[in-house]
Amino acid sequence: MRSLALIPLVLLLASCGGSDDATSPPVTVPGTPTPTPSPTPTPTPTTPVTAVTRTPIATLDNPWAMVFLPDGRMLVTEKPGRLRLVTTSGSVSTVTGTPTVVNAGQGGLLDVALDPSFATNRMVYLSYAEAGSGGAGLAVARGTLSADAGSLSNVTVIWRQTPKVNNETRHFGGRMAFAGDGTLFITAGERHQGAPAQDPQVTLGKIVRINSDGSIPSDNPFVGMSGMLPDIWSLGHRNPYGLVFTSDGRLFESEMGPEGGDEFNLIRRGANYGWRVVSEGNDGQVLPRHSTRPDFDAPLVSWTPVIAPGGMIQYTDARFVGWTGDFILAGLVSQGLVRVRVTGTTASEVGRVSLGARIREVEQGPNGSIWILEDGGNGRLIRLDPA
Repeated sequence: MRSLALIPLVLLLASCGGSDDATSPPVTVPGTPTPTPSPTPTPTPTTPVTAVTRTPIATLDNPWAMVFLPDGRMLVTEKPGRLRLVTTSGSVSTVTGTPTVVNAGQGGLLDVALDPSFATNRMVYLSYAEAGSGGAGLAVARGTLSADAGSLSNVTVIWRQTPKVNNETRHFGGRMAFAGDGTLFITAGERHQGAPAQDPQVTLGKIVRINSDGSIPSDNPFVGMSGMLPDIWSLGHRNPYGLVFTSDGRLFESEMGPEGGDEFNLIRRGANYGWRVVSEGNDGQVLPRHSTRPDFDAPLVSWTPVIAPGGMIQYTDARFVGWTGDFILAGLVSQGLVRVRVTGTTASEVGRVSLGARIREVEQGPNGSIWILEDGGNGRLIRLDPA
């Protein structure tokens, strides 16, 4: 009899459903917990970033390169010869003890890099144009940064490009990158000389590899070969300004071409990249293209008109959606950032961000922001964030 007594109640409850009346109260069966609504998930952005916001941080005198210290401050080089310590809020001070540089044309104080063991040895590396017998030449020195980051001590030259070149202030190169094994790679421009880039007895137009103390690794490709300098890793370069190791250990480089033909290259041990025998640009005359000489390594990407690439990074964060893993090149002539994507052994340009100024350098900040240096006497340090 109890079950029959429930029938009118069930019918009554059922009659309350199927209505569009928003004022009808919900029916709750006694003893049944009210379910908690699931939160609506926030959609994950999937459209690649195409615009940025700019926050000027500081103004500097011909800034060339920068590197972040573990505490978030930056070391920034100024081409006239000063090394600056800059905070993210824009405070600028001078780090003393830097070597004397030749500040002329494209020469001066160039790149700055931290030793892979910086946390314990506080070693800093600088590339710069150095005076000497026969003219100016690229050099690399290292020194110990003081605990307060105010000075360098025990500064010692560990590598010099040979030979020095008189009356020529272009194409120094000077970018540095440490490999996973602790060896140091340096881009050495051909000093606007052309042919010496193919000469294995000079380090003009080469990428070299040395140990962090300047000694030569025994497994360099030309060690023990007659007529070949043992520090050479690759040859046939013009004016290389970008150098990046990826997480898988591969080395990528970007360099300025002549009249057209800027290059983005995968650097292989002992390879020859063809300058000035072949090029994707011209040099006062039409030059043969890489396709005519398969014995030379061709660029993965080339640009005509030129972008005039400066510094380069591989972006590793997710803050700039759609950029993770892409290479970001600073563009001097293109006045912005150029984004290149590598897939296996191929690459292509996938985007640009116009910034309306010659961009000399680009770095990734600790929180995934991107930092740039404008070129010139009043070049600004600017933080970029997704718009």
